[in-house]
Amino acid sequence: MAQPPAAPTVSQDITLHCLDDGGQDVAFVASFGYRADDPYAVWLTFHIPGGDVSWAVARSLLLKGLTEPTGDGDIRLWPGLDDDGHAVVVFDFHSPSGSLRTQARSVALRVFLDRTWLVVPPGEEGEQLDLDRLVGALLGWSEAE
Repeated sequence: MAQPPAAPTVSQDITLHCLDDGGQDVAFVASFGYRADDPYAVWLTFHIPGGDVSWAVARSLLLKGLTEPTGDGDIRLWPGLDDDGHAVVVFDFHSPSGSLRTQARSVALRVFLDRTWLVVPPGEEGEQLDLDRLVGALLGWSEAE
């Protein structure tokens, strides 16, 4: 049986900044990824020496974080300014194994979000979901059944 065509994707590396335990600014790159077949989520992948760590973040949460505080639980976002006066979005991540507060330039995040909207416009996410296939996958049904 032929495989369905791959869903359109958007990927962009964005430099994040955080302070280490000594108060020094540390810059690192995270990959932001978006797939049309998972239209509500953006995946942030942190490339760290112990292996990649990924977080799913609602695309709508990223948009809201550009202009106002948002989120609760594992991730919170809010707009701010960096030491050079550039607009940033602050990401505050929490997990049982620790926390991380980092920031990304708002312009880089906005460019990424604009690219995702070309793939799936806001408000059309539900049209991208194949609920029958999703339920079948969750229940272990094959395409032939």
